[in-house]
Amino acid sequence: MAGAYDDRDGYIWMDGTLVPWRDAKVHILTHAMHYASSVFEGERCYNGKIFKSREHSARLIESGRLLDMTVPYSVDQIEEAKYAMLKANGWTDAYVRAVAWRGAGEDMGVSASRNPVRMAVAGWEWGAYYGDAKWQGAKLDIAKWKRPSPETIPTAAKAAGLYMICTMSKHAAEAKGCSDALFMDYRGYVAEATGANVFFVKDGVVHTPLADAFLNGITRQTVIAMLKDMGLSVEERHIMPEELGTFSECWLTGTAAEVTPVGQIGDYHFQVGDLTRKVSDTYEALVRS
Repeated sequence: MAGAYDDRDGYIWMDGTLVPWRDAKVHILTHAMHYASSVFEGERCYNGKIFKSREHSARLIESGRLLDMTVPYSVDQIEEAKYAMLKANGWTDAYVRAVAWRGAGEDMGVSASRNPVRMAVAGWEWGAYYGDAKWQGAKLDIAKWKRPSPETIPTAAKAAGLYMICTMSKHAAEAKGCSDALFMDYRGYVAEATGANVFFVKDGVVHTPLADAFLNGITRQTVIAMLKDMGLSVEERHIMPEELGTFSECWLTGTAAEVTPVGQIGDYHFQVGDLTRKVSDTYEALVRS
């Protein structure tokens, strides 16, 4: 399937019903379009099974709660919706996007308590998120923006508004010939990429930023557990930017990114080493098991 995302064949689940792809529309006065009152999930289906599917559904509901927005479906109902969408489109391998938002209603200002919370589940067939970087090592810019303090926004929510600086930073990175950008957090510690968490290796020990000011990714948690099962030491801690030059290997994790090696961040270079390849191969086997 190719072409613009609003002009394709297939079906999208919306508010309890499968609708033809081109008919999956919302009104221009949808609250989420004006005030970012939206939460979402990105998931991958491998061989007919969505990896960590129920965890993603539960996180969607929790993200809504954190934004004072009750998602009107249970985990079981969201699961049914996702698999109904996949079946309707005939997909066994696909990216799945579940989204919940405040729709158009009686309110059209900052307050929107009288507006309905709506939900949709779409999907598409998607290859490697970073293309050839999956094997060669992605090149990352260092973003000028910082991840915000948890005192300013619910950073544990996968909320649309948190991604505005991600889009800006990724565009700036792409203009420099990079695949992505690495953020620091509001304190100056290394945080994450625009849509993926980051891991580093030094002397056989894996280091990853403490997820206290950004989303604790489901893939991040999966990879940490996987590393510990492999007998490796994992340090979740605050990492200073000047430490980047002391690490030998680096990779990104995320549902879309899966496990992607990193070859360069700013002026710092990393090897696509044996451990990175092992982690990538082990993750690939896990999601397809």
